[in-house]
Amino acid sequence: MKRYIMLKRPSKFFSLIGTIMLVFFLPACEQKETDLGKEVLIRVADRVMTVLDFNNAFEIAKIAYENNIKEQPEDLKKAQIRLLNQLTVEMILLERAKELGISITEAELEKAVSAIKSDYPAGEFEKTLLEFAVSYDSWRDRLRNRLILEKVIEEELKNRITITPEDISQYYQKNYQGRQEESGAAQTSDDINEAIVKQLRRQKAEETYNSWVEDLKGQYEIEINRVQWEKITGSKSIEENDTTVSDVSKSD
Repeated sequence: MKRYIMLKRPSKFFSLIGTIMLVFFLPACEQKETDLGKEVLIRVADRVMTVLDFNNAFEIAKIAYENNIKEQPEDLKKAQIRLLNQLTVEMILLERAKELGISITEAELEKAVSAIKSDYPAGEFEKTLLEFAVSYDSWRDRLRNRLILEKVIEEELKNRITITPEDISQYYQKNYQGRQEESGAAQTSDDINEAIVKQLRRQKAEETYNSWVEDLKGQYEIEINRVQWEKITGSKSIEENDTTVSDVSKSD
């Protein structure tokens, strides 16, 4: 378990927070490099994110931490590295979406909006947006981008996942055989088969995701401004055991 990742609010809340975070950095990605000068922190192809955007996103990300990480310098640094990697990968995926021509329809967007808002008591959703000074229209636009990211992942990984009868049989023997009688559950064979396929697909997607991202990293020019990064963290290091961005260079 990561010492510094302790969720203390419902997952639906973080769906909202995640799209709020995108409000901070995605607009910067659409600006030109000449408008941003040396304040650029991350560059993926022609897409950039500024130091200010990163700091704003990090303030939002800290909501997910149970303890006050400001009092734990090492955990603070790890959290900053985690966010740097997360945002960089999202920038890569947005570039990939542009190449693939992936978009979200209005119907898909409205369905996602309704699903998120339905989890909040009346007025609470709007109150949360107001708390972070984010307009509803901006949040809605950034939710569209989050859905695009999800669609890219689904589109790219589905052709890499193969589930064989042997996979299903092995999973059944390991996780179901003999346990159904003990629990008294009355699942049909079709129900069990469907559940196994879902679990296997999820597992294989997770296993495939990292190698897929590594492949994508090799397709784009990725730069991290080490000078600005050192100012943010007090360290030049951006390495972590599970880092998703390792091939970086100094941007002048």
